[in-house]
Amino acid sequence: MWNKDKAKPDLQRFSGKTSLIAAGAELVGDMRFQGAVQVDGRVTGNLLATEGLVRVSVGGLVEGEVRAPHIVIDGEVNGDVFAAGHLELGARARVRGNLHYGLMEMAMGAQIEGRLFHLKDGERPLELPANLDTEQ
Repeated sequence: MWNKDKAKPDLQRFSGKTSLIAAGAELVGDMRFQGAVQVDGRVTGNLLATEGLVRVSVGGLVEGEVRAPHIVIDGEVNGDVFAAGHLELGARARVRGNLHYGLMEMAMGAQIEGRLFHLKDGERPLELPANLDTEQ
């Protein structure tokens, strides 16, 4: 109904730049990348993308900070999440940490233990219009 024409971030868009942490695999340490990463296993560390997508699948677990323009969570994240562009929380998402996002979609059933912070382009303090400043 709303935003149906808007394309969602997809792993196929990052062909040749996609990493997979498979079910049963564990990565210990920080991972910095451009492209996409799908977490089906466990990551103990931070996932940091300057460009791209992070997807935490059902059964996937990240214990650390996640930073990327686009983030899709349907698994578990224990740490703060920073999605400058789009954040999608699926029905099985479990997040223990603060969410910082540009746009967010959240399915019924998703759980968050933390605070939500909307990121605005060019944030600045509240200012009165010029015409109100001169009137008394």
